[in-house]
Amino acid sequence: MRLLRTFWKTTETKGEVPSLGPFAVWLSCAQLITWGSVFYTFSLLMGPIERELGLSRAESSLAFSLALLADGLMAYPVGRWIDQGHERRVMAWGSAWVGACLFAHSFIDSLSGFYAVWIALGLGMSATLYAPVFAVLTRRFPNDFRRAIIIMTFLGGLASTVFIPLSSWLIQALGWRHALWVLALFQWLICLPLHAWFLKGAHQKLSSANAPLLPHQDSSEIKNPAIGVHLKRAPFWLLAGFMLMTAVVSSALPAHMVSLLEEAHMSPAWVIAIPASIGVIQVFGRLLLFVFEKHLDVHAANKWIPCLVPLGLVFLVAGGLATWAALLFVIFYGLGNGLNTIVKGTAMAQYVSREHVGQLNGLLGLPLAMGRAIAPWALGLMWTTEDGYAMGLRWLLLVGLMGVGCLWWAQKSALNNSQH
Repeated sequence: MRLLRTFWKTTETKGEVPSLGPFAVWLSCAQLITWGSVFYTFSLLMGPIERELGLSRAESSLAFSLALLADGLMAYPVGRWIDQGHERRVMAWGSAWVGACLFAHSFIDSLSGFYAVWIALGLGMSATLYAPVFAVLTRRFPNDFRRAIIIMTFLGGLASTVFIPLSSWLIQALGWRHALWVLALFQWLICLPLHAWFLKGAHQKLSSANAPLLPHQDSSEIKNPAIGVHLKRAPFWLLAGFMLMTAVVSSALPAHMVSLLEEAHMSPAWVIAIPASIGVIQVFGRLLLFVFEKHLDVHAANKWIPCLVPLGLVFLVAGGLATWAALLFVIFYGLGNGLNTIVKGTAMAQYVSREHVGQLNGLLGLPLAMGRAIAPWALGLMWTTEDGYAMGLRWLLLVGLMGVGCLWWAQKSALNNSQH
């Protein structure tokens, strides 16, 4: 603890903010590690923990749902602290907390301890994953935050590709308890210093001089902002619907992806290779957007990108789980899921408020967490021995299309308000 305080004091300066590229790239390293060591490693820990503690699959799965709910409960306070200029403390101490939780995880010997440590990890996730860092980028680069977020997600999108094999190797080589020690060290020795160093010099408020007006804002609203104003307008609630429905689709499918591909009669090698390739497909889509974004209308891109995942579901539903349909689905799902991260990360700032983006996204934390937690379970309930996932896929397609409709309506409402 004394060493940590000393490091903190030596980096407590008001230095210049690095240029966009290095800033986003270095912070994306912390995203890669945290997504990989916490979010994607859970599925690898389930098996050995179930065997050692004598847990059922339902008991072990509940731990991750509790983590998501804890993440959602803390989303608004974290967003508010970041909007107030405390981003450095939030994310640096968040990394220290995640590392401590991973270390404590290695000593659990009961179901209650397992649940407690994942609730604590959920609190740490709320301070270290995409939601807080996207708010930071929006504050630091108000004129180019979308490009900053695209750069940030390059490495983050590879978290499953890197950490599923890495964590699997650590668990096999060291055992799951000692593997968690290594993952904790990643947080303390890499993520904590990155957040402490690169998040120096945060402004207490987003500068109105550097923040262009949104489509529906006037100059008086920038000078006297109030979060309640945005809650009375349609764009916020429509974007809430878009984000919730998108989260339901993107959370339901990964948990059932292997079973779904097996029902498509793919070989075991393809069943494993295809889900592992989704991370690469996501990053490829973000790279295309990064290269061609300056030649695209941002509102048109936001409008059509979310259509990719429902389009993939159309192939799957129409193709009846044929191999060709499953392959097309995975391609469109990977591209759409990767690019939707950019749309969801920027839409609130583009159509509602840049200054309050942390709090506004934070207000959605709990409902989004509940949607993510319930969706895989609900899709499993809709599976039948006669029709497999057919009914569930139709419902997901409907939910995906409704989400697209909410985004289109939010865009139209924001742009119409700008004309009055």
